[in-house]
Amino acid sequence: MRTRNEPCLPTVSALLPRAQAGDRRAMNDLLLHIAPFVRRLCFSISRRHGSDAAQEAMLAIYRGVAGLREPSAFYGWVRAVTVREAVRTSKRLGQGPAGELPELAQDGNPLAVVHISDVMDRLPNQHRQILTLRAVYGLNEQEMADTLSVPVGTVRSRLYRARRHFQDAWHQRSA
Repeated sequence: MRTRNEPCLPTVSALLPRAQAGDRRAMNDLLLHIAPFVRRLCFSISRRHGSDAAQEAMLAIYRGVAGLREPSAFYGWVRAVTVREAVRTSKRLGQGPAGELPELAQDGNPLAVVHISDVMDRLPNQHRQILTLRAVYGLNEQEMADTLSVPVGTVRSRLYRARRHFQDAWHQRSA
């Protein structure tokens, strides 16, 4: 619901073609519109370097928006670019992604999220990364392979090992 003092921003469907045509104001409004979404994704993947990851993602979106051919795929494209840039930033800055699993807190016990986050922090970087991409972002194996620039078989083996290590760490925590 919009308040009287809040400006009426055009929709993405109105902004996107103008931004792709070089309208700087439309590009600015479009980036402002997606910024909270991009920040939320980046901070859940790269906790310590979330700001850097968000900045890299916004820059990649800015550079790539002109090449987006299917406007209806905008949000999916933004998500893919953001996840890719967050993973790259985490790797570049020497920290694997750390998923806080924020969606689990909505319906469950808030204390469970603290325990899950603690267990995730104790996992190797590759395992945190793959579990975050699967559990938080719902990526399938091919999407994870594309995001991480590894073969699908590598994704499958990492996912298997990550689940095993998570279960082992969870049982150690509760013992």
